[in-house]
Amino acid sequence: MDAGYKSLRIEKADGVAELVLLGPGRGNAMGPDFWREMPEALRDLEADDFVRVVLVRGHGDHFTYGLDLMGMMESLGPLLTGDNNLALERTKLLKLIGDMQQATEGVARCRKPFIAAVHGWCIGGGMDLIAACDFRYCSREAKFSLREVKVGIVADLGALQRLPRIIGEGHTRELAYTGGDVDSERALRMGLVNEVFASPEELLTQARATARRIADNPPLVVQGAKQVMEYCADKSTADGLRYVAVWNSAFLQSHDLAEAFAAFAERRPAHFLGR
Repeated sequence: MDAGYKSLRIEKADGVAELVLLGPGRGNAMGPDFWREMPEALRDLEADDFVRVVLVRGHGDHFTYGLDLMGMMESLGPLLTGDNNLALERTKLLKLIGDMQQATEGVARCRKPFIAAVHGWCIGGGMDLIAACDFRYCSREAKFSLREVKVGIVADLGALQRLPRIIGEGHTRELAYTGGDVDSERALRMGLVNEVFASPEELLTQARATARRIADNPPLVVQGAKQVMEYCADKSTADGLRYVAVWNSAFLQSHDLAEAFAAFAERRPAHFLGR
């Protein structure tokens, strides 16, 4: 179910979609194909009412090496070099960055929850991607690095905006200023990941189990929780409470609510239809 993508593979089954990073660059590096295809893939996942949760993982030995600098030179090079690199080129570069941001921003804006399952390296743009996910798991050998500073770039795809909410200002600034590496143990301590598993195989098994538990819940309620939390991220508690009250007054009455009550009364598992 990859819709002809070169950099991604999407597998859908029983309400769970797995979005697999493929490259084609070494270490699933994010080249032109990824930045073009990812927003399209996210639109597909958003529109598919049968998809209730998305698991993001990497193919092979790593999650992703991040931005494929060599692969991107054809589009980036003319905008970064040359004697006539003035207003027109600056405007084109601004648009290019904005277009690339849609590959990570679309994850946060999507109604469906995203789980990142990280093994091996997660570098640069990979950090932007997992920061946009709802939460993250990793395997013991996983390593993380916000490495843009090492190549003369200010991280511009969402990590600097989202990581402070996840790991705090101090940890984010350290990662952004040093470009250093973080192992799985420290990633767990700082709150970057929710849990560390012994191997990539166990990581995938447990991440799939969590995705299954989410998919078994009422999808509109799960989506509502995500949208309420995204709205409340930069609002006061009072504003957030008012928003969720309005949300529930509009969406609380549903087939799934009635099913939840019936299942409880009849002592049976609930079967939620998203209505």
